[in-house]
Amino acid sequence: MDLKGKKVLVVGLGKSGLAAALFLRRRGAQVTVSDIRSAEALAKEIPALIEEGIMVEAGGHGLLTFRRQDLIVVSPGVPLDTPELAQVKSFGLPVIGELELAARFLKGRMLAITGSNGKTTTTALVGEILLKAGIPTLVGGNIGVPVVALIDQSTDETWSVLEVSSFQLESTDQFHPSIAVILNITPDHLDRHGSLENYALAKERIFAAQTAEDCLVLNADNERAAEAASRSAAKVYWFSIEHPVERGAWLEDGTVVYRPQKDAATETVMPLSGIPLKGAHNVENVLAAVVAARLAGAPADAIRQAVESFQAVEHRLEFVATVNGVEYYNDSKATNVDATAKAVAAFDSGIHLILGGKDKGSPYTVLAPLLRARVRAVYTIGSAAAKIESELRGVVSILSCQTLDNAVSAAASAARPGEVVLLAPACSSFDQFENYEHRGRVFKELVGERRGQKAWPNS
Repeated sequence: MDLKGKKVLVVGLGKSGLAAALFLRRRGAQVTVSDIRSAEALAKEIPALIEEGIMVEAGGHGLLTFRRQDLIVVSPGVPLDTPELAQVKSFGLPVIGELELAARFLKGRMLAITGSNGKTTTTALVGEILLKAGIPTLVGGNIGVPVVALIDQSTDETWSVLEVSSFQLESTDQFHPSIAVILNITPDHLDRHGSLENYALAKERIFAAQTAEDCLVLNADNERAAEAASRSAAKVYWFSIEHPVERGAWLEDGTVVYRPQKDAATETVMPLSGIPLKGAHNVENVLAAVVAARLAGAPADAIRQAVESFQAVEHRLEFVATVNGVEYYNDSKATNVDATAKAVAAFDSGIHLILGGKDKGSPYTVLAPLLRARVRAVYTIGSAAAKIESELRGVVSILSCQTLDNAVSAAASAARPGEVVLLAPACSSFDQFENYEHRGRVFKELVGERRGQKAWPNS
């Protein structure tokens, strides 16, 4: 793909948009960036762009700006149905995402992981396993490092392990991972995709370009994810915590086992007790990582060593502290209802649960059985509070707290020794915070203040 002299517009100046713009300019393109945020809001980014000779359009999108391009690269946070994008697509102008752009330049092979929940943990774990096995590995994507930032480091021997979201996948065309993983599909981002089926189909674009030479790893226990097998041209592998699978990984007598082919002998990978992560959902993540890593060439011993030494990724059911006998856990990444259900299911009882933020269109009523069985009280925050309170009224004691500060204070006052204060909001963070990481850091700071500690290592 020759970019020299091409007029390219980058829409949306988030982390990946900024990285894409700088990459395009270095490759000789005439680059413009367009963002609906004001010039004041983009004050940190604009000087670096202008210095590189990149034009900046702030405060809205101009239709003429869109029409005067050879290529448009859209950031994940920008919906593809915005009027300007819809119009230029109707004219036949190519519109791709940062993931698609990067994939056309990455050397080596790609191992891509998607799912409603568990993506970051599984991506980080696969990266650790491959490194432990001595395999040249890069890790990026939705996990925090834009994929375009990996290009210059990639070689013909490299495995690029990528966390990819539905927002990234829906703007792909030729994206072709050698190994693709779908961890699960449950309702999420319905405010963007409109329906569960549209969301699921966006996820399935992870294997759209795969052939019979490639591998697709699916969750045999998740009905919607398992359905994808019938639509894939790739060789399908499975993982399950409930039963043996034809080829893939499962649990057998308290042990993680792997079978490379039907009728082949099973390999013992590690004892279930060796998995240090809390919750059944993390056992699923480990099984998925086992299959993906074995397919990429990692031996069982490297997998066991990497899993046993792996620590929970920040903001994902992360233990924060014990204060006055009460344990505090930060699962700010639980930005949908299913993720919150998994977090609650990781504890037996005595949970003080902080819920709320910006609603994403899914019902909270499905949480009712778990809340009755395990949660002592719910503390609501953010713009979704009224909906949560309405749908869960009568299920559990609910206290409207408006802010995270108030919620932590109220939960700390009510919790008894041996109980748990859990931030697992089931909502996005954008009503009160910059992102879920910001929300998680604030939570940890609030807990830190309760034990007389102002800052945390990962803050």
